[in-house]
Amino acid sequence: MAAVAKREVKDVKLYNFAWTGKDKAGKVVRGELRAGGESLVAANLRRQGIQVTSVKKVSQRGGKKITDKDITIFTRQLAVMMKAGVPLLQAFDIVGRGHANPSVGKLLLDIKTDVETGSSLSQAFRKHPAYFDGLFCNLVGAGEQAGILDSLLERLASYKEKILAIKGKIKSALFYPIAVIVVAIVVTAVIMIFVIPVFKDLFKSFGADLPGPTLVVMAVSDFFVAHWFLIFGTMIGGFLGFMQAWKRSALVQRFMDRLFLRLPIFGDVIRKAAIARWCRTLSTMFAAGVPLVESLDSVSGAAGNYVYYEATRRVQAEVSTGTALTAAMTNSGVFPSMVLQMCAIGEESGSLDAMLGKVADFFEQEVDEAVESLSSLMEPMIMVVLGGLIGTIVVAMYLPIFKMGQAI
Repeated sequence: MAAVAKREVKDVKLYNFAWTGKDKAGKVVRGELRAGGESLVAANLRRQGIQVTSVKKVSQRGGKKITDKDITIFTRQLAVMMKAGVPLLQAFDIVGRGHANPSVGKLLLDIKTDVETGSSLSQAFRKHPAYFDGLFCNLVGAGEQAGILDSLLERLASYKEKILAIKGKIKSALFYPIAVIVVAIVVTAVIMIFVIPVFKDLFKSFGADLPGPTLVVMAVSDFFVAHWFLIFGTMIGGFLGFMQAWKRSALVQRFMDRLFLRLPIFGDVIRKAAIARWCRTLSTMFAAGVPLVESLDSVSGAAGNYVYYEATRRVQAEVSTGTALTAAMTNSGVFPSMVLQMCAIGEESGSLDAMLGKVADFFEQEVDEAVESLSSLMEPMIMVVLGGLIGTIVVAMYLPIFKMGQAI
């Protein structure tokens, strides 16, 4: 019977209600609450000593997708309010109502409702794994148990800001070459489909043999004109299919992550970023008092690379059987000697979290410098490739005109 009743309560549809009332001091207060009906809202507020004057159902507004940046900003806001002594429920109400994205407001209202009904904050976060991972929930749970939730929220906000900054640098390094490649494909397609046929009609009136490069370019143009829908359909379909396979297949993820680490230019940047995230995550977890084996469980997915995920799982298995962390990391074969030496010093001195933090700082600085170098290096290389491609096509189409001028 208890299970049935629990399932019925879980299946009740909840709505957002905006309410107005007066507190015990007679001051007018307002807010939003998520509940199954107006009577439940009024009963909940009466238990809090609020005399309700109006309750109005709020229509569900559309909202954008909740991003990592939204969660990072929310974590920082919550940490600041907790440090300032703002009560937890009031902090959720302030952040939720003041957020520009309605989806975030709804998420925070759901979490606030769970906390009001008796759940701990970490339990409320665990109900939304798409936005709050194991590391986030574990740190919040550790802060609640130790009574230092405000300090751990501040540490968690700093961690998420640093991780978000690393992701942003990697994306900025990859965005420019990808954008130029896409523009080059579009420009080449426009030339092949619309420009080359005009030259082809012009060359028919010459009545002379055309140079080899011109014939090759015209043959490619004829293929584009005849099968452009098939070419673009295959490219777009293949790209979308590959992205879905990459997202859903562990085999494809493993292959692509290994391939990224072996790239001649970008591989080193991706490796340094993965190590920085790995060390930053373990440092944050260990400093919060989370046991090492449990910390490694959250760290395994934080590096953002399947190679380091598998290596962390092997490290975790060895550490759980009594092996020292540095020895287990050495056996994995994916960490550079500098990281191993710093971890060994941290283990011997009892300051592993501080040493891991210094390693993370070092590699984050390395990523910054590498991204700046890549940006300055990639621009001339891409311009040479793009100019060579377009220049070859232009020269091939003007060769007949040059030959005709020489004949005259």
